[in-house]
Amino acid sequence: MKKDSITISLCMIVKNEENVLERCLSSVSTIVDEIVIIDTGSTDQTKEMAKKFTNCVYDFNWINDFSAARNFAFSKATKDYIMWLDADDVITEVNAEKLLELKKTLTEEVDAVAMKYHLSFDEDGNPTFSSVRNRIVKRKRNFKWIGFVHEYLEVYGNIIHSDAAVIHHKDKDSSTRNLKIYEEAIASGKSLNPRDKYYYANECLDHGKYETAIEWYNKFLDEGKGWSEDNIQACGKMADCYLNLGDMDLATRSCLKSFTYDGPRGENCCRLGYIYLQQNDYHRAISWYKIATFVDIPEQKSPFINTACYTWLPHLQLCLSYSRLGDQETAKKHNDIAASFAPNNPSVKYNQAYFNSLFNEK
Repeated sequence: MKKDSITISLCMIVKNEENVLERCLSSVSTIVDEIVIIDTGSTDQTKEMAKKFTNCVYDFNWINDFSAARNFAFSKATKDYIMWLDADDVITEVNAEKLLELKKTLTEEVDAVAMKYHLSFDEDGNPTFSSVRNRIVKRKRNFKWIGFVHEYLEVYGNIIHSDAAVIHHKDKDSSTRNLKIYEEAIASGKSLNPRDKYYYANECLDHGKYETAIEWYNKFLDEGKGWSEDNIQACGKMADCYLNLGDMDLATRSCLKSFTYDGPRGENCCRLGYIYLQQNDYHRAISWYKIATFVDIPEQKSPFINTACYTWLPHLQLCLSYSRLGDQETAKKHNDIAASFAPNNPSVKYNQAYFNSLFNEK
């Protein structure tokens, strides 16, 4: 069954977002039919900014639980579907057009719409790291958010994928908020589930607590109850911890362990290439970077993809490796391939100038 057009409630939780909230709401206000803003304790002009766009602004007593706040926001929605965003997210004009078209074609049989979430970009504005999130859900299904930190929306049923995307523009430095919430939970004796163990380890990595991160990545992996994609990510992130600690051997072992959960991924092949490059073992570095160029991007498997590791990055590193071995012609070929993916990358452009000078002199 299809109506003339479905309606969408935008539900957001915010705190001290006066610098970015207007940008976010302006980008989405022509798409959604209702905006629900839940403020968790702002001390700036966030609520006043929100009230320029909606009368549905509510206070929520913060209890160190993101799911509780998001579920409260969802409870205030009244339209057919619910869309969620964070304050530092933006819907670009191109993606707004795609979402407006989605509203016209979406049928009531659809329970949720998954969309890409672009988190970082290259010099040309192309996404370099993306994930996939269930971004729009049917209100009557009463889907719930799970987890007090790094919460996720538990969705099932008829899920479709849209080619529209949400753009994340991070404007704040990394906060210790999530780390402190986890540490307080652990100190209080709260038992962490596998997903929390993984994300607590991520917070430790992000804040330079490498030994603690390694401890919790191992707890997560040893328990054997994690999602395979998180297992793969954990192996790579644990390798990053060891690299920061200067332990190349254990970094290598961590990367190789990821292959027990699935075939080689470009991210960990590039990590292995980097490990050998740091040790001036160019032949082994080349072997891993070459594998990265042949590995397919696992778009149907993983919601977390660093596209650079499947495109320009391994070729750029192959250029460096061959150059250090004295094979400048092969080095140039790989830089040219890297340029086909990222023509304005500073390292690529520097290499182009170098090779132009080198071969012109010859």
